[in-house]
Amino acid sequence: MGKRLLILTAGMGAGHDAVAAELARRMAVQKVETSVLDVLDLVPLKLGHGLRRMYGEMVRSAPWLYEGIYRAFFVSRRPPPASPLTALIARRLDARIRELPPDAVVSTFHVAAQAAGRLRDSGRLTVPSLVLVTDFAVHRMWLHAGNDRYLCPDSRAAETVMERTGRPAGGHAPVVRPEFRRKRSAGETLREAAGARPDDKIVLISAGAWGVGRVVETAQGIAASGRYVPVVLCGRNERLRERVYGPALGWRDDMPELMAGAYALIDNAAGLTCREAFARGLPVISYRPIPGHGRDGAAAMARDGLSCYARSSGELVEALDRLKDEAVREARARRVAALFDAVPAERVIRAALG
Repeated sequence: MGKRLLILTAGMGAGHDAVAAELARRMAVQKVETSVLDVLDLVPLKLGHGLRRMYGEMVRSAPWLYEGIYRAFFVSRRPPPASPLTALIARRLDARIRELPPDAVVSTFHVAAQAAGRLRDSGRLTVPSLVLVTDFAVHRMWLHAGNDRYLCPDSRAAETVMERTGRPAGGHAPVVRPEFRRKRSAGETLREAAGARPDDKIVLISAGAWGVGRVVETAQGIAASGRYVPVVLCGRNERLRERVYGPALGWRDDMPELMAGAYALIDNAAGLTCREAFARGLPVISYRPIPGHGRDGAAAMARDGLSCYARSSGELVEALDRLKDEAVREARARRVAALFDAVPAERVIRAALG
């Protein structure tokens, strides 16, 4: 009988789900029976969906409020308080696990990591619990000493996790779809979508799946330079798309092709889109990141030389100008390549399955 893996995610944006889906695909190749569960679906009365909507609206309309919550509960060095939401999810997760016992559990969202760690710590979960951290800046809500092992974005994050949990941790290669690692094509898909000329330098501006952040102003500033053609990726936010004066795209499944035709990516969330750009060989510039994990993640990426963090419209255009120097692009590419030299996440998980 084959091994069975349960992957826990949450539909907060699209990044956690995309990582879970790609991980499930990789494990299926290794003949592992895999199921993916959104922990927000475990919250009764569809309250999990309400939490999702509330978070999205807060990031869009009251970022200052999310920043305050993040600073108070996510990055304080005190242990996270016992959350009624986590306790509820843990109870219902326990029932789900008893129905179809897995041979290991992997969490790709911080609330899932708390719930699984809680079950493991109490003895109700008797198989290995691993956490695949999807944030470049690891906040304390990812951390629970009940989990067996942490898969972190890099060795620096792994050291922090080991120091604060006492659990084994190591870096792993980014979990992105294989299409992002394939040889770059001519990139005509993006040029046609933008209505750009053959010699135009096209800059993608990502607003994430929910279309959040001050990307309209960002696009206007870049266009005003006269040196670049901005294309805003609006995700599923059609209102945002209508507000953009210039090329704007909705949700797309052909991001590898779009990125192949871009000069650079401007990002505001420090999430999966950055990792996809890294895999595609597309330079990343963080600008006006969303509060909380977006801002901390942007700082962490820049600190490690993976990206540039522009603090003003002038710095943003200067950062784009510097990318014309092949030496600058190559130096950044070497730092990024080291991420993909790390052990694949699926290898660590397969070993945990026994």
